Amino acid sequence: MTDIHLVHVFPAGPGGGNPAPIVVDADGMSDAEMQAVAGKYGHESGFVLAGPPGFDLALRFWVPEHEMSMCGHATVGAVWVLRRLGRVTGDQLRISTASGEVRARLRDGIEISQPVGTVEPVSEVEAVLDVLGITAADLAPYPVQNASTARVKTLVPLASTDILDGLQPDFSRVKEVCDLVGSTGLYPYAMRDRQVFEARQFPRSSGYPEDAATGIAAAALAFGLLENGLVERGDRPIRVRQGRAMGRPSEITLRLDGSRGLWLGGHVQVESAAGSAPPVR
Repeated sequence: MTDIHLVHVFPAGPGGGNPAPIVVDADGMSDAEMQAVAGKYGHESGFVLAGPPGFDLALRFWVPEHEMSMCGHATVGAVWVLRRLGRVTGDQLRISTASGEVRARLRDGIEISQPVGTVEPVSEVEAVLDVLGITAADLAPYPVQNASTARVKTLVPLASTDILDGLQPDFSRVKEVCDLVGSTGLYPYAMRDRQVFEARQFPRSSGYPEDAATGIAAAALAFGLLENGLVERGDRPIRVRQGRAMGRPSEITLRLDGSRGLWLGGHVQVESAAGSAPPVR
């Protein structure tokens, strides 16, 4: 049997963070067995495997409905678990994922790399507003954008955090609208303070309606904010707070790193060695 370590990644208060089941010895597990772990816990799950030549390890990621190419919080959680178990040494790792190479640096905390993001305007704005239950009057004076470092997220700038907290999306239509605009989730956000933003994530088809902390969406947001002139490159962190409306307060830290993309990180808390994965065949 393979142990599953349940961690909470990016917590910023009691009950906060995004739960992530991590399997540290996943070599030989079938796709069905990995998906069964994600289905059992109902969260993005990370699976640690031996890496190809030149890499320290490989990671795969599953949600209850499908495999993902990259998951930011599960990557941070997996590296944290490996360090806690004494399975990694040094302060840098090269990680192979389906979306490409990810670097990790292990210092006081853990940060992982993401490449330079892409940002494009969204033309089907009315459909996005309609599924979120808002109107153009609720928007901040910035464009609705599709942005990505690994998966496309639709960034929706709102005029206030009160509007963000009060969103009541039509969850039955989120997948339809995401397909229309070509994204994997809706990511409405509002400015709290300089370099501090609140956000919520409504995924396209992960098997749950809302996500407490989404590293990949926050990374995409950083590049949307940069294009809109709301943040600058440099070592001063951008803080994206998520999950508060769900009662699971979370905070993701992002550092725009020159022309080389960004680093994302945050705190991790262990809940338990939660159980065992199916036996590997």
